[in-house]
Amino acid sequence: MTGRYNLSNPGIPIIFIGDRALVGETAIREQFEERILAEKERTASCNTTTTGLSSSWENCTTAVTLLTPQMVILPALVDSLNPCALSVLIFLLISIAAAANRRRILLIGGSYIAAVFLFHLLMGIGIFSVVTLSGYSKLFPLLGATIAIILGVITLADVIKNRETFVLSVPESGKGLLSKYIRIASLPAAFILGTLAGLLGFSCTGGIYISIIALMGKSLTISAGLPYLLLYNIIFVLPLALVTLLVAYGVSPEKADMWRTENKRALRLVIGLIMIALGFVIFLGWFG
Repeated sequence: MTGRYNLSNPGIPIIFIGDRALVGETAIREQFEERILAEKERTASCNTTTTGLSSSWENCTTAVTLLTPQMVILPALVDSLNPCALSVLIFLLISIAAAANRRRILLIGGSYIAAVFLFHLLMGIGIFSVVTLSGYSKLFPLLGATIAIILGVITLADVIKNRETFVLSVPESGKGLLSKYIRIASLPAAFILGTLAGLLGFSCTGGIYISIIALMGKSLTISAGLPYLLLYNIIFVLPLALVTLLVAYGVSPEKADMWRTENKRALRLVIGLIMIALGFVIFLGWFG
């Protein structure tokens, strides 16, 4: 807040009201009521001044933010079908489906899904918090848009070149470690596996996610953006939960793997296009 209000050496106590900051007991006692009345009038008329604030605050405090639930739901649905996120779970279920009962399949699959959800949620909170605390939150949307477009172009190039191994995928060096925990297939191993899958596959699944976090950075604090992160990650793990349920109730995991293999190129095409589109949305919102 002090960075947003351009205060280099703020005192205590301090109160932020609209486009002003009241620093110290004297200023608060003398100006508090006056500033509240002025802020009520300002927000009612939508006629803002920018004393002490950047021009990005020239709109009313009730202005519509750039990010909407609809802009979270569609990208999250696309990202949730990412072959990188599904493949590790499917291989885990294949390894236990023949010998495990329904309860064990649900527990192990649930442990993996919980780890994926927590990793991505905490990663999102961490990225946004670090950027906000660093003081570069205004530049982060531009960085996020650039990353999204670059990753989108790389993804589309892989699809066009018809490559069998995609650049943005789990690295070969990490597949041996994942295989180790797939073979163990216990509840703790499944949780570790989900965490490792999130970490090693973040280059594959993180492009759209970073775009959403960048859109948050345009107008939201971390507390205001947390519901969007929760919504995104709940949708992100829905296909994982669906696959686990289907396998637990008798569907062969090999069929799920066949679907993933047959559609992975089309899914990556859509993912690449979504990343590029989100990047341009951020750029247009910044310069528009």
